[in-house]
Amino acid sequence: MNLLPFTHKPLVSVAVDGIITLISVAAFTTLILLAAGAPLSAYYHIFLGAFGSWVKFGHVVKAWIPLTLCACGLLYTFKIGLWNIGIEGQMIMGAVFATAVLRLGAASENEIFYLWLSFPAGLIGGAIWAVIAGFLKTKCGVNEIFAGLGLNFVAQGFILWLIFGPWKQPGVASMSGTETFPPTLWLPQAFSINVPPVGIFLTILAICTTVFMLRYTRIGLNLKAIGNNAAASVLFGLHPDRYMLLAMIFAGGLAGLSGSIQVSAVYHRLIPSISSGYGYLALLVVMLAGFRTGIAAIVSLFFACLNVGSIQLPIVLQLDSSLSGVIQGSLVLATLGVHAWRRRQFAS
Repeated sequence: MNLLPFTHKPLVSVAVDGIITLISVAAFTTLILLAAGAPLSAYYHIFLGAFGSWVKFGHVVKAWIPLTLCACGLLYTFKIGLWNIGIEGQMIMGAVFATAVLRLGAASENEIFYLWLSFPAGLIGGAIWAVIAGFLKTKCGVNEIFAGLGLNFVAQGFILWLIFGPWKQPGVASMSGTETFPPTLWLPQAFSINVPPVGIFLTILAICTTVFMLRYTRIGLNLKAIGNNAAASVLFGLHPDRYMLLAMIFAGGLAGLSGSIQVSAVYHRLIPSISSGYGYLALLVVMLAGFRTGIAAIVSLFFACLNVGSIQLPIVLQLDSSLSGVIQGSLVLATLGVHAWRRRQFAS
């Protein structure tokens, strides 16, 4: 099944993007008016909440990093025709594996070693969780959507058990998470915006690697061939099941890496909401980006700005911050609707 949207000439694409944006803005503006709010003021405060200071922009970058990593991972599975809904659980398990390593580092004299070891640990944790979903798909015939959703619930339950059980804070179990790691196990921050340069570097590396892998390698070509027609690809000697597992490993690894960054650079401990919903949000990012890596990174930045900027809405305008999700959802729905209409027009 090919999930890539049909594309026309550049001029038509620009016009379509404009229509999608107008539909989304109109939907958001209508909701604000229904809530007795001022649309222009809402847009202004969202912008101010994201770019009002360097510290606020730092929060945007910290949200952009895991969102982009998850989006890059999803591009592999979408390329081969898999809906990797389990990306959320893969991010959680990456955070769990990274936390396990960092807890060992807290009891060691060589904290720096364990800090850097937490990144491959998170990558492995996410990849393992993704392989389970891939195995259920390829060997047991379980739809990847149901397998992913089920594993998401298992991962969320597992993290709660760890926080309230073996890894609880001394003397008390708290929803605030595990005990905070010592500062020596925190990923170094830089600049006046308090962002981790290592996280930015890994994200840019993931973007470049994904572009190269999907566009210029045999693996990317084979993933696309299987995604277009799995039955026909078998005639050319390809093994769809193997490539599906490989795509899941790539996706889970990047999601797990984002989980390890959340633990070591953002929260400095394991908390129940460690994923912050970035896995699910990354699904919207990839669809809105038309399954293109570079565009996905830009859309991730836009969504990060909305998430961070919308925090201002309940404080200043008494509007719920979840309204930012309306923009995100309406953008994706408008995109899918317009592309479906374009396909129908082309087919007729």
